[in-house]
Amino acid sequence: MIEMSLRALLAAALLAGTALAGTALAGTGLAATPAAAAETITVYTSQPQDQMAAVIKAFNAEYPDIKIELFRSGTTEVMAKLQAEQAAGKSPADVVLIADTVAMTQLKNDGRLYAFTDAPVAGINPAVIDKDRTYFGTKLITTGIVYNTNLVKTPPQSWKDLEAAEAARTTIMPSPLYSGAAVIHLGTMLQQPAFGWDYYKTLADKGAVAGQGNGTVIEAVARGEKAYGVIIEYMALNAQAKGSPVAFVFPQEGVSVITQPVGILKDSDALEAAKTFVKWQLSKPAQEQAAAQGYFPVLEGVAPPKGYPDPKTLKVLPADAALMLKDDKKNKESFADLYGG
Repeated sequence: MIEMSLRALLAAALLAGTALAGTALAGTGLAATPAAAAETITVYTSQPQDQMAAVIKAFNAEYPDIKIELFRSGTTEVMAKLQAEQAAGKSPADVVLIADTVAMTQLKNDGRLYAFTDAPVAGINPAVIDKDRTYFGTKLITTGIVYNTNLVKTPPQSWKDLEAAEAARTTIMPSPLYSGAAVIHLGTMLQQPAFGWDYYKTLADKGAVAGQGNGTVIEAVARGEKAYGVIIEYMALNAQAKGSPVAFVFPQEGVSVITQPVGILKDSDALEAAKTFVKWQLSKPAQEQAAAQGYFPVLEGVAPPKGYPDPKTLKVLPADAALMLKDDKKNKESFADLYGG
């Protein structure tokens, strides 16, 4: 079993071309760059629709003169839309907020992101911030195991527990062809000597299936269609809090982690309004809202959601970020060969 500090994990999560930032910039305050009146920004995101509705409502309570238009889908579809629009000449997107540092790094490498060098990052772990300030982690999201409490009498403790025939045949996972979180989790698991492709082949051979995003996983497990699921923690814990017969396990070997980065497109035609939105995402009110929605916050002094462990106590799986980016296409193709597209 491998145990790393949270800081070490987050450093691993930043991909090729990024490094730990040095001393965090002093906070400039949300009003440091006032947005023009009645501006509109378009946000492309993979965050759930209901959560984004609450985010927009809270943001507009402070900034009523900035209208937000939303395109929401899985990270893969968000990126495909961006790429198609770029090929056509220009995207209407101003801000990208997705659960995939691999994809965000690709946007950076392609020269698509604006370097927001004076973003207010005081109190935020430098490990979740791109060293060139082109994107910023807004949350910590871990991937573990959800199970149906009506169907499972002995809770799983290990990723290996899913390999048992009776568990594998009733396990569902999100697909990296759709979910950014699944991209990070797959890439992380493949780099673990105890898992790798053998683990995924064993699960597939014994009947495990892939859905689309994490939403399909929690729905299947909550309804009792599947007994086990691989899922990001907040979806399982939120469902449990609302009365669904599910529980979540942080497996003993460790978890993969994503930071749901936010960044501004370089060709945004509403730059000041976009900067205001990013500043707000990093502010205490937004971080408190994130915690209320079931996310680990990234800002010091903001408590994690009730019932969540202290982020510093998490056991995490190490990953070679550069290798993950390099193997991304191959990993998705191999996954599709096992679980279908």
